[in-house]
Amino acid sequence: MLSAAELVRYQRHLGLAGFGPEAQTKLKASSVLVVGVGGLGCPALLYLAAAGVGRLVVIDPDRVELSNLQRQLLFTTEDIGQPKAKTAAHRLRALNPEIVIEAIVARFERANALALVGAADVVVDGSDNFATRYLVNDACVLAGRPFVHAAIQGFEGQASVFNWRGGPTYRCLFPAPPPPGAGPSCSEAGVLGVLPGMLGTLQATETIKLLAGIGEPLSGRVLLWDAWSLSIRIIALTADPRSRMITELPPDPVGEVCPADSGKPLDLREELDADALRARLSDLQLIDVRETPERASGAIGASVHVPLDRLATVDLLALGLEPSRPTVVYCSGGVRSRRAVQALREKQGFTDVRGLHGGYQAWMARLAAD
Repeated sequence: MLSAAELVRYQRHLGLAGFGPEAQTKLKASSVLVVGVGGLGCPALLYLAAAGVGRLVVIDPDRVELSNLQRQLLFTTEDIGQPKAKTAAHRLRALNPEIVIEAIVARFERANALALVGAADVVVDGSDNFATRYLVNDACVLAGRPFVHAAIQGFEGQASVFNWRGGPTYRCLFPAPPPPGAGPSCSEAGVLGVLPGMLGTLQATETIKLLAGIGEPLSGRVLLWDAWSLSIRIIALTADPRSRMITELPPDPVGEVCPADSGKPLDLREELDADALRARLSDLQLIDVRETPERASGAIGASVHVPLDRLATVDLLALGLEPSRPTVVYCSGGVRSRRAVQALREKQGFTDVRGLHGGYQAWMARLAAD
């Protein structure tokens, strides 16, 4: 089943004890769905394509941004503005023309989840929000498909194999989604650029093992990776039968989808964009609700720094802020500022307050465009 070109391309696999032609042929006959072409999806896709997985389906609704390039190495500066899924597929076809790659420029959601998962042998979850993680899990449970999970933040990451041969699911680890706003968004949390490369490559490793039927998959165990100290721990995870008591997919969304990816139009009653802020900068009072390390990277104008967790209780009048004046709040990516606007209205009596759409990142991008 392997062509002459494939025999040469995969010769290091074919001569590998414990792998060989049988495993390579299984890879060629396999189909993998990769949800998200971000920091995790890029390295996973590179190694799955290079390894010879016969069919790769890539789904992602987003376009390449400058801030992606620190960790998403399938893309270059020339790709900015292009759809991630299509750009990734183009690169992967150049890497390995022997395989089939399907690019879907859309969100992985309730309407398409079961069909996409059911057509794959293994799912690689490269998503960056709780809503999609739970949707991936539930679709895999209903369709009877294993999926390879990873998540990253800062200097830390985790990985596991879920729903494999009756093993634990994602809901065994986290039974229910956290409430909206409980954690930082994908655009705010920050991540060491090489970390998703490590975890995404690990996802590719586990996927190849599942497809080829080799080795011991990371099922029933969760790997915890700390890049700061370069320490690795593996903890045991027991399957909870209640995690499989799923009869239908959750509604869209569960938890909190990253607002930077939501496609939600700008509501001028709630937010200003960077252009509007620039035009009115001298007339507004600005509040920066980022944490102190974030502010060290720069600030907008003469903004007053009040981290979000202190906003509802601090004496803002003592800081020179007046509840009656037009006010704009900003954070890193635009998520915390929305919660800040609500806190200022409900707890501090501000009557004319809006957030900065896209946050400090959008402001810097606008300055860079000049």
